[in-house]
Amino acid sequence: MTQPQPLLLPPAQAQFTEQLPYHRLARLSPRYRWWRPLLGTLVVAVAYMTTVVVLMLLVAALGSGLGYPQDDDGWPEFGPVSETAVDLLCIAVGIPVLLLVVRWIGRRPAGTVSSVTGRLRWRWLLLCVLTAVPIVGLAMGCLFLLPADGEPDSQWVGWPAFGRALVMLMLLVPVQAAAEEYVFRGWLTQTAGAFLRSPWAALLPQAFLFAAAHGWGTPWGFADLVVFGVAAGWLTWRTGGLEASIALHTVNNLFAFGVSAAVVDGLTSDETAADASWQLVVLDVLSIALYTAAVAWWLRRRRLDRTAPAPRPPALPPGHPYGNGVPVPQQWAGRPGWGPGVAGAPPWAGRPGPGAGGVGPWAGRPGPGAAGPAPWAGQGGPGAGVSPTAPDGTVPAPPPAGRPETGTALPPASPGAGGDGDGTDRT
Repeated sequence: MTQPQPLLLPPAQAQFTEQLPYHRLARLSPRYRWWRPLLGTLVVAVAYMTTVVVLMLLVAALGSGLGYPQDDDGWPEFGPVSETAVDLLCIAVGIPVLLLVVRWIGRRPAGTVSSVTGRLRWRWLLLCVLTAVPIVGLAMGCLFLLPADGEPDSQWVGWPAFGRALVMLMLLVPVQAAAEEYVFRGWLTQTAGAFLRSPWAALLPQAFLFAAAHGWGTPWGFADLVVFGVAAGWLTWRTGGLEASIALHTVNNLFAFGVSAAVVDGLTSDETAADASWQLVVLDVLSIALYTAAVAWWLRRRRLDRTAPAPRPPALPPGHPYGNGVPVPQQWAGRPGWGPGVAGAPPWAGRPGPGAGGVGPWAGRPGPGAAGPAPWAGQGGPGAGVSPTAPDGTVPAPPPAGRPETGTALPPASPGAGGDGDGTDRT
């Protein structure tokens, strides 16, 4: 009874594929090339600036067509709320530009910038938002306890104006904050990670670029932005996606813009986080550290995907030979492909074999097509050099080569190298 043979998978398929962390997802594409992240960065910058210029021209044409007054630079004066909305839109358009570049230049799914799962994890994003609201709100509450430094008292803008501004901020601030995260914690981090395995080596450059993009104010403000960039980058790497950093950035900007919208001419101010005082920076850094610790606490109680499997090598036909986990060329007689020193070559590589002009490693052991007689020479069988003899002395016609004569029993092989069981070598 024939025993079934175990199914043996090729080593290359039996092993697990490499798991890529978030900052290495630029290599997720099977068509990855070293120049794609660099070319993509150039295309993102040019396409984004072009999109912003087109948007500004459209807004200027719309303001002129509606009869809005113009300032000294010829720009329509829409009012603080509308002008803030335009500024937020100019940043938000970076999201579609970046996602298109990821798809066309990076040759990978656009969602791989969002997370290792290829999409935004909305439940996790909502949990992070709910975690950030009380922490950032507490920091903003402590801000009002700081001395005013001789500044005049702010005047309440009124509920109608504040309500209009708040609706606009709720609609546009999330996409504005997300756009900055997609650019700095997303694209720039993954571009650096395409060449650097260390997550910290990929996270630090984007943090300094993020701070520089907000302008040069006070040293304290610049340091605060660097701390925010490092913390947001670590959260992105640790959670495998942008959700935690988007939540913190969105909630922080909503509180900051909300406080500005609540006072007269608050939205017209040119100050940014880069102009913050050291007292404000201390409060902000404490809130960032507390939020980071809270997210780390959630991670110990929730399971999140942090890596994505690297693309598999091209599939090979079933039965393709492997050597040390690497596919090797198929063996066929009379054609090149095997030889001494060739990776994956069999032990008899370089020795003559069937179809190569000689005999194989079983030389001296006659078999089908060999030059010597069969082990059962003298007995009924297809010996290649000795013809079987009938009891009456006649020599019957030989059967077809390679097939035993009908009714002829072949004895089992003996322990001898080429004998038939009596210790005599029949050569």
